[in-house]
Amino acid sequence: PPMAPPSRRVTDAPTRVFHWLFALCFAGAYLTADGERWRLVHVVLGYTFAGLLGFRVLYGLIGPRQARLAALGRKLAAAPGWWRSVRGAVWPPQPAGLAAASRQGQNLAMAGVIAGLLLAVLPLTLSGYATFHDWGGEWLEEVHEFFGNTLLALALLHVGLLAALSVWRRQNLARPMLSGRIAGRGPDLAARNHSGLAALLLIAVLAYWAWEWQHAPARPTDTAGAPAAWLQRDHGDDDDD
Repeated sequence: PPMAPPSRRVTDAPTRVFHWLFALCFAGAYLTADGERWRLVHVVLGYTFAGLLGFRVLYGLIGPRQARLAALGRKLAAAPGWWRSVRGAVWPPQPAGLAAASRQGQNLAMAGVIAGLLLAVLPLTLSGYATFHDWGGEWLEEVHEFFGNTLLALALLHVGLLAALSVWRRQNLARPMLSGRIAGRGPDLAARNHSGLAALLLIAVLAYWAWEWQHAPARPTDTAGAPAAWLQRDHGDDDDD
C-alpha cells in the first residue's frame, strides 16, 4: 500500500478540545442571548466559557512549550520591529524584504485577533454575571452586549483571516485544529498529544452540563422572568429579590 505523506504534530489535543468547546459555547451563548426561554442555557454556557478561559490561562502558564501564552506574547512584542522592517523595505524597494515582512504581518494579525478573543472573554463574562445577579442597571446590560458583539466581530475576523490566508498560502491553516498535524517533514512541535488531559477537559464540561441539567428548575418562571428555583439557588430566599 502507498505510504502516508509525512506530517508533523503542531497542536496537542487539549488545545484543540479547548478551541472547539470555546467556539461552541460562544456561539450557543450568543444565539440564546435574547429572550427568557433560553436564559438558563445562556447562563450555563457563559459559566462554561469563563471556566474554559481559566483552563487556557493555566495551560498557557504551566503547559507544554508550544501551548504557552508566552509564545503569543513574543509574536505581539515583535510588532515594532516588523513595522521598522516594513518601512526599510518600502524605500528603497526590496521585494525580498517586503515578502518576509508580509509573512510576519500575517502572523501578527492572527496573533492579535487571538489575543483580542481571549482578552474580551473576561469583561464579557463578568458583566454577564453581574447582569444576571442584578448588580447594575441597563448600562451594565449594554456593556455586556457591547463585549458580546465585540467578541463576535473578532471571531468572524478570525475565521475570515484564516480562510484568506489559507487561500493565499495554498495551505489549509485550519487543519491543525482538526487533526493537530500539518503536512511536511520535520520534528513535532508538540512532542506529546496529551490525550488524557483533553479527555478530562471534555468530561469536566459534560459533567457540569449534566449537573446543571439535573438541577434545572421545573417550575414556571416568576414575574421577573427568571425561574424561581434558580433565583433561590443564586440569590437566596429573600422575597425582595
